[in-house]
Amino acid sequence: MSGARTFEELVREAVEEPVDGWDFSWFEGRATEERPPWGYARSMAERLAGAAAALDVQTGGGEVLASAPVLPPLTVATEGWPPNVARATALLHPRGAVVVASPEDAPLPFAEAAFDLVTSRHPVRTYWSEIARVLRPGGTYFSQQVGPASAFELVEYFLGRQPEEIRDARDPRRARAEAEAAGLEVVDLQEARLRMEFLDIGAVVHFLRKVIWMVPGFTVERYESRLRSLHEQIRSRGPFVAHSTRFLVEARRPGMLPSR
Repeated sequence: MSGARTFEELVREAVEEPVDGWDFSWFEGRATEERPPWGYARSMAERLAGAAAALDVQTGGGEVLASAPVLPPLTVATEGWPPNVARATALLHPRGAVVVASPEDAPLPFAEAAFDLVTSRHPVRTYWSEIARVLRPGGTYFSQQVGPASAFELVEYFLGRQPEEIRDARDPRRARAEAEAAGLEVVDLQEARLRMEFLDIGAVVHFLRKVIWMVPGFTVERYESRLRSLHEQIRSRGPFVAHSTRFLVEARRPGMLPSR
């Protein structure tokens, strides 16, 4: 049981665990998070099965895209972090999908109207004008995104109260406005607030190493005092509870896809 293990043991184990890819199986028995009600991976797979050309933006290690039973004849994924590029390539190439190394803050390296479906799970940022550009008329963008003040109970435990402009930076209403400004029609927008529980300090450390934008510059050494206090809090009071926020957005470029 993790509760009987020392702070040093739990932290060492979390630090030694690789953080590439978006496989969260390491957290089993150590942290939990409610899942959104819309079932993103299943819904994405349904759309992929009917597409001719699809792009998955910021694919991570390719795990979500690879979970789809059927991929379109032309399937491309982009990723900016080199360890994830290698991981996604190994996972997706056997499925016939191409992985393109592309920085997250750069224009998409594709021609206009190249894809009838663009997907993205938890993009760091959505460049709506680029999404609109690479979609064919009638094409769809389908994405699950991190919402405002996600897991901020944990973020603010380390960083203190954050300004409102940071807490509200991922407001889905802003996403709608930016999508429409890029010429897209938002056909679905759903939100969810989901309970998270961290059962030991190792789960907290690994989470902050893996999701690096939560506490920028996080290291065990820098936050050792706060980590030790949180370790004692979890041991004496039980799991540390936070709440993630997610939203699902589906937007279409006006027009009609060519018949197939």
